[in-house]
Amino acid sequence: MPLRPALAAATGAALLLLAAAPSALADSDVTAEPKETVTVDKTVRMATDGTVTVSGTYRCADSKGPVFVSASVGQKSATTRYAIGGTLAVCDGKKHRWENKSRTSSATLKHGKADVEATVVELRPADDLGGLPLPHFHATSKKDITLTKA
Repeated sequence: MPLRPALAAATGAALLLLAAAPSALADSDVTAEPKETVTVDKTVRMATDGTVTVSGTYRCADSKGPVFVSASVGQKSATTRYAIGGTLAVCDGKKHRWENKSRTSSATLKHGKADVEATVVELRPADDLGGLPLPHFHATSKKDITLTKA
């Protein structure tokens, strides 16, 4: 398989896994090193067309593969989450801003209280699996926010 479709397939698979991964990490004993963090701004904006914008900061280091900042938003039901994009990250040990946008239907999310889960995840090649990229989590955060009008 050519490299570009293989990377696209691996990236897509990893992003699908991210919708559930932050919830699983929140209950586990996995902790990020102090030099690796992800934050979420307290206010998240939602436009009249349903476009949700989530932002914050991240810091990560020592990556071997592509790294992304993913986010999801939930309201009321702890079992239903809505993925809000993914941003390519630079893991150079410095603090960076991130912003993800995604359009949801107008019936999906409402203005008011919500929570955001953000994760910095790397698609790290696994040498013992022939280089197949597997997710490596650098940092994760869950924060109560206010979903406001954009």
